[in-house]
Order: sequence, then C-alpha cells, then structure tokens
Amino acid sequence: MLYRTLLPSPIGSLTLVACDDGLVAILWPDDAPGRVRLADAAERDDHPVLAAAAEQLSAYFAGTRTRFALPLAPQGTPFQRDVWLALADIPFGETRSYAEIARAIGRPAATRAVGAANGRNPLSIVAPCHRVVGANGALTGFAGGLAAKRFLLDHERRISGAW
Repeated sequence: MLYRTLLPSPIGSLTLVACDDGLVAILWPDDAPGRVRLADAAERDDHPVLAAAAEQLSAYFAGTRTRFALPLAPQGTPFQRDVWLALADIPFGETRSYAEIARAIGRPAATRAVGAANGRNPLSIVAPCHRVVGANGALTGFAGGLAAKRFLLDHERRISGAW
C-alpha cells in the first residue's frame, strides 16, 4: 500500500509518497503524468516514513541538513536504481555530468541511458538529480523545471559556501 502527503516548499508543493519499506517518490507540482508510475496512494500525514521525509526536507530547505537519512524504496530497473544510488554520492553543493555518473556506475558508454534514468528519478532532492548537469556545466532538463533546478543548486552553493 502507498501513502502520500503534501509538503509545502520554496519550489512548490511536493507530494511525498511512501510504503512501509521506505520513501517511494517525491513528486513535483506539475510532474508529467507517467514520469513516475505509481499505484494510487492514500492520504496519510502520520505515516512514519512520510513524517521523517517531511522533517528532513524541511531542514534541507532551512539550510540545516545537507544529507538525508531515510529508508528508500524507489521502483525501477536495476540500471535505474544504480544511477539513482550514484546520485547520492554527489557531494552537497557540487555537480557532476551525465558522463561522470556513467563512469561511476561502470557503464562509461551509457551517458544517454544515464540521462534517461536521471529523468525518471522518483526521489528528486533526496537522490539529487538536480546536481547532474551537461558536460559543459549547462543546466539541462529537470522534472521540476529548470527554475527549480537553479534554485536547488544556488541554495546548496549558498549553504556550502561554494559561492
């Protein structure tokens, strides 16, 4: 069974989705239908995974948390899960290219596949796909929109002192 709650944030109202095993998804206000395929979820603000996710994300936006400690239960292929796991290794306030992620998972020729998996990342922010940029450092597509991606990167750079 899936459960959901809404979390107000500086980049819009995020929908948090969890099962009893962990956080399944963080969805954007205007998320494309089908980007993350999930069964219907019941509204439940008091679910322990959702409460922990809401608390940690709120601390992230407040600038007091730079890493997440949540049980995660994303649904995807083994390749996608490898990519999403590699995203968590990108340090707070830094970026990596799609090619760097491909090399990190031992698939150096899979740059485009990494981009596709990144675009289907159900755990935005927690599995920080916003930290992945083009080879030349340019901001590229992001499920939450480029303005949200820019906000997240700027937020992290301010907090980490990278500016």
